[in-house]
Amino acid sequence: MRWWPQSLFGRLMLVLAGGMLVAQLLSAAFNFAERDRLLQKTSGMQQVQRVTDVVKLLDSLGPAERERIVAVLSVPPLVLSLHDAVIASPDEAAVGPRAMMFTSMLRAALGDARPIRVEPVESFNPARSAGSGYGRRQAMMGGGPGMDHAAAQGGPVLRTQVQLRDGRWARFDTELPQAAATLPWRLALTLLLLLCAVLALSFVAVRWITRPLHVLAMAAEGLGQDIDRPPLDEEGPLEVRRAAQAFNAMQRRLSHFIHDRTRILAAMSHDLKTPITRMRLRADLLDDDELRERFEADLKEMEAMVTHTLEFMRGLGGNEPRQAVDVMALLESLQSDNEAMGRSVRIEGRALQPFVAVASLLKRCLVNLIDNAVLYGGQATVTVEDTPLSLTLRVIDDGPGIAEAELEKVFEPFYRLEGSRSRQTGGTGLGLTIARNIAQTHGGDIALRNRPQGGLEVVLSLPRKAAVV
Repeated sequence: MRWWPQSLFGRLMLVLAGGMLVAQLLSAAFNFAERDRLLQKTSGMQQVQRVTDVVKLLDSLGPAERERIVAVLSVPPLVLSLHDAVIASPDEAAVGPRAMMFTSMLRAALGDARPIRVEPVESFNPARSAGSGYGRRQAMMGGGPGMDHAAAQGGPVLRTQVQLRDGRWARFDTELPQAAATLPWRLALTLLLLLCAVLALSFVAVRWITRPLHVLAMAAEGLGQDIDRPPLDEEGPLEVRRAAQAFNAMQRRLSHFIHDRTRILAAMSHDLKTPITRMRLRADLLDDDELRERFEADLKEMEAMVTHTLEFMRGLGGNEPRQAVDVMALLESLQSDNEAMGRSVRIEGRALQPFVAVASLLKRCLVNLIDNAVLYGGQATVTVEDTPLSLTLRVIDDGPGIAEAELEKVFEPFYRLEGSRSRQTGGTGLGLTIARNIAQTHGGDIALRNRPQGGLEVVLSLPRKAAVV
């Protein structure tokens, strides 16, 4: 089924085009058959009328005059000869429907019950005497009495034998027109023009019908990147307006839900800073140094969680406008900041052109990825792969990696691993969550994979076609 189109537009066009083509072929076949039937009937009536006229003329003439008339009238496609007796066919069952129809028409035209015999023959090959008019004409033309005229004409031949009033038999070898083997070019041209016109109208109609679905699909895809995107235009046919209204209502409900949740969580995280600060002041009053250090460590961890939660909620907002970001300048700035802190960060490859993004969000995403690599792997290497369709950034470290079963779980909010990637490093479990949300906001994604030689590779994929403002 590889040839079957994947889009609704392609499938509708294929069905309409196939149906129209089959209909046109059947119509051409019916017209062709009807034309041949009418031509054969008309030609048969002409031959019947001619045979009838000749029989009536021969009935009114004497023997000598008959011979002269036979010599004059025996001209293909109606060859005439006189015989004393009927010539019977060896195969009585080979008469056929054409001969039967010709017999019925001839009896109706003669209007009497005289003996008539009609049968198909293979060719004009009458057994003429050397002195007959037909034989003399063929001799003058350079051919013998056995000249195969049907071979030249190619049409079916009916042999009609009619008994005259004096008992002799008049035999007519009648060549009927052969059915056309090809479709008339005028009919073919007419059907082709009709097919093209219907296909053109079908193209316009199908495109008109499927375009709202395309717009709705693009809006649904853009909704995952920007919940506050402009609503759909509620215009067009009734069904399209209803679908647009339902989509806009869904977008408003989602936007209100997300914004309400963001405000509530941000407010809670912000309000937690006040009691944390009071608890830190009270901890400073403790006389037990070990107990005071434990309190301060717990309070520091709580403050870090609150701070990262606020950053996470701000990252979900993304209300800043998108602009062209110089990716290489951003990476070099982060490299300088890390080197100032004594960290090792290398950059390999180059971006071919700026990337359209929210600058602050893209910076936060890269900061989180590089910080993870430096904290858990000792150093970070950022490789840049740029194509006209996508921008791929790989952040590689030399750390212990992550168990395969945990590669997706680490993206869950507040999920932290034991061992080398634990709370003791200062993480809150939101860094990768924030980074992936930012990547998805820009139409991309983040994937983790363990390197065969050791260490973790974080792949940030950002499609350029989805990053249009």
